[in-house]
Amino acid sequence: MAIVGSCHCKATVFEVSEAPQTVTSCTCSFCSKRGSLWAYYVPSQFKLLTPPENVSVYQWGSPTVKHGFCATCGCGTFTETPDFSTGEPDFDNPRISVNSRLFDDFDLGAVEVVVIDGKNLW
Repeated sequence: MAIVGSCHCKATVFEVSEAPQTVTSCTCSFCSKRGSLWAYYVPSQFKLLTPPENVSVYQWGSPTVKHGFCATCGCGTFTETPDFSTGEPDFDNPRISVNSRLFDDFDLGAVEVVVIDGKNLW
């Protein structure tokens, strides 16, 4: 069942094809300051429902990862990234990391939170 998510001002709205089984809390400097809980999808499972110009992008260090945020209210929304599940970037298998805190009408408290030690990995 599809889940809709939105930023605070509703200028950025997106949909994912299904509920996450787990979400990730990353301890890297960016994620810990942002406070996101990430749910991971392949691009075909993600759909931006508002105009792309409503999303601004922040890239830190390299152009490998695109951190999206609402251009109006600033909420961190989603990230476009290669698959890093093997420890190395797999550019042939892109992923969309969605800030699951933005899911509308969803019980995030019922989903397991997995902590990733990004502070020491990257």
